[in-house]
Amino acid sequence: MAVQTLRRIDEFRIEIPETYAPGMKVPGLIYLDSALGAGLEERAIRQVANVAMLPGIIKASLAMPDIHMGYGFAIGGVAAFGQEDGVISPGGVGYDINCGVRLLRSGLKADTVVPRLRELLGVLYNEVPSGVGSKGKLRLEAGELEKVMSMGARWAAGKGMGGASDLERTESGGMMEGADPSLVSLKARERGHSQIGSLGSGNHFLEIQKVDEIYDEKSAARLGLFKGQVTVMIHTGSRGFGHQVCTDFLEVMERAVKKYGIVLPDRELACAPINSKEARDYLGAMRAAANYAWANRHAIMHWTREAFMKVLGVGPKDLGMEMVYDVAHNVAKMEEHLVEGRKMKLAVHRKGATRAFPPGHPELPAIYKETGQPVLVPGDMGRASFVLLGTQKAMEETWGSTCHGAGRLLSRHEAIRRARGRSIYRELEDRGIIVMSAGKQTLAEEMPDAYKDISNVVDVVHRAGLSTKVARLVPMGVVKG
Repeated sequence: MAVQTLRRIDEFRIEIPETYAPGMKVPGLIYLDSALGAGLEERAIRQVANVAMLPGIIKASLAMPDIHMGYGFAIGGVAAFGQEDGVISPGGVGYDINCGVRLLRSGLKADTVVPRLRELLGVLYNEVPSGVGSKGKLRLEAGELEKVMSMGARWAAGKGMGGASDLERTESGGMMEGADPSLVSLKARERGHSQIGSLGSGNHFLEIQKVDEIYDEKSAARLGLFKGQVTVMIHTGSRGFGHQVCTDFLEVMERAVKKYGIVLPDRELACAPINSKEARDYLGAMRAAANYAWANRHAIMHWTREAFMKVLGVGPKDLGMEMVYDVAHNVAKMEEHLVEGRKMKLAVHRKGATRAFPPGHPELPAIYKETGQPVLVPGDMGRASFVLLGTQKAMEETWGSTCHGAGRLLSRHEAIRRARGRSIYRELEDRGIIVMSAGKQTLAEEMPDAYKDISNVVDVVHRAGLSTKVARLVPMGVVKG
């Protein structure tokens, strides 16, 4: 289909009308300004339109400004489905279930850390394994994986990694109710048994940052952020465990499509009715994988704190390393939303998108009831990351959702091709950013040029009112997955 058939509604939104493709039940809506729109992939547009054809979709098929092509849903895609006639689709969650971001603030100023930065990164690199197939330091005892799947971050806290305040500042308290370990395959268990406490590969990272810009002084103070402060951002998910859960249930859903006579525009959108056994089983296993991811980030947080104390020779009080928040990117959740004036329970799929709940929302912890939910948006390893806050407008327009990152501009293959003859490591070090990575190929795949400019992406959601900017964080040192 020609991109010219799209209609720009306003400065921040492009509509894909229902006439764009036969079978669309609702329009598509992409949040993009003209600058980001110039790089919009036609395949990603088609994926947004395809989601609009799924049974029971409510209001619109949505996409955030970090949109790019994915499996099934475009990455950056958001869609909600009614309980009576809607569906659950693993392609609307993704392979890396509960890939997410955790932000730690500290009581340290950047200039006190810089002299020990390389040493600190070296310890973190050794303490938090990264790279394809990497294994964590933990070796789960018999029956422990069941507890991880059921309890998530609460399991890790019970092992002495973090405390009650960390759980309070984690989406869903670090544990999704309704996880069913019995639905997780032996192969998924084998892959996940030794990966707790590891970053993995690809765009995952552990980054030491400093706060270099405050946009909202009052909100920043409420979040414990100040200019020149050292922060740490952890970006990873459910590793091979979640990948295998997705793989297993895509096969289940492909059979379900035939069983229930669902007509799909793309087999990658394989799905099942919300009230079917197949959908219930997937959600039970998906929640187990989401819990695994929270336990993973919780363990990495604990070892990060220990590394800082070891290298800097400070205690917990002087370090002051506390969580700001932890957000999930790739999940499907049953949530209550207003639809044409009445409350409805919907299955909200967020595929590379972040919750952005407003002040007063019942799911927010008490400490953030007045501010709204902290939104964490990581950039690439050469540019900034951002902290924002959720808004009421997001609840009204996007099911309480906003962007999750910069969004890829180049495929991994194209990034590697363009990086030939260059030293990405040296380029970053020349800009004052120290990087440690499991391999040169990862640095090529994840170089800044491979991503959209995060500042542009965040400006769109800020000006569109989906989330409001609080602070900008710039990288000092990065452990790359």
